[in-house]
Amino acid sequence: MLKTFLESRLEKWKRLEELTTRVSRYRLTHLSGEELREFGRLYRRTAADLAIAREDVRDQRLVNYLNYLVGRAHGAIYRSESSGFGAIWSFYRYDLPAIFRKNFVYILVSFLIFAAPAIAGFALGYVDNGFADRVAPDLKQKVVAHENWTKEINKSNPVASSSIQTNNIQVTFLAFAGGVLAGVGTFYVLAFNGLHFGLVMGLCFRYRFWELPVFVTGHGVIELSAIFISGGAGLLIGKALLMPGDLRRIDALVTNGMIAIKLILVCIPMLVVAGTIEGFISPQPISPYYKFAVSLLSGLVMAVYFLKPDKRRMEKGPSSELRVPSVEG
Repeated sequence: MLKTFLESRLEKWKRLEELTTRVSRYRLTHLSGEELREFGRLYRRTAADLAIAREDVRDQRLVNYLNYLVGRAHGAIYRSESSGFGAIWSFYRYDLPAIFRKNFVYILVSFLIFAAPAIAGFALGYVDNGFADRVAPDLKQKVVAHENWTKEINKSNPVASSSIQTNNIQVTFLAFAGGVLAGVGTFYVLAFNGLHFGLVMGLCFRYRFWELPVFVTGHGVIELSAIFISGGAGLLIGKALLMPGDLRRIDALVTNGMIAIKLILVCIPMLVVAGTIEGFISPQPISPYYKFAVSLLSGLVMAVYFLKPDKRRMEKGPSSELRVPSVEG
């Protein structure tokens, strides 16, 4: 059955590849009217072939190839049909939450890579004086003296807020870019920052220095979430390099790299918001309960955003031409 299936459809798939390459490079306007109709027919036909391959043929290499091909065509259509502010709005409103959910396992692994050293750092900072002395003696001295170095930010202004954002974006970028080292760089950035964060919190709890944990509370939920997402993006790139599956390594890298870049695009506004809170709310001498409320509100807003269902199909109606099997990511 596989041989017959391939012989009857291979030429159409190659033609779809050719048209998809042209659409990706020049958009739909580069196609003639007949080519545009042909592209639509081939896209729908290949999407149906993908369903047949999954259910009847069951050859994993073929399924992976068709999934990749339909995914490329799907992305080319959306990039061509959307432009300007509407495209950006649709991307952030619909596409990013869907990509987050689809690749949540990588983000979860990123969180665990950060969390395990953070827990170890907290425990060692709390019970072992020697560990803190070896890792960060200057930091320990400040915590023991209850020296709140964040008070400098009390003179908050746009310039100070901008410098904070730059630092946060740098950590996020390093977690993402570390994926090109087969994920080792991502692992190191997450583990290092997790250990340092846990150590600081452990020292603060040991020496009853509550100002610093309260300072982190307001912006920490958004800031850390952005780092976990960027770490997940880095792991996606690392996976493409280490385990490309049945795809060529370069094809797997392109596919996962596009998803990773889209994940990074949600991290940037998150870090801008976190940096603004860190510059203008976190250092203020207000009740800790206000900062806890900001933290809770941040978590709820992110949960609603990332977990909300995609209602595009209902909004477009049953006549929409884009109601074809989606193969995002």
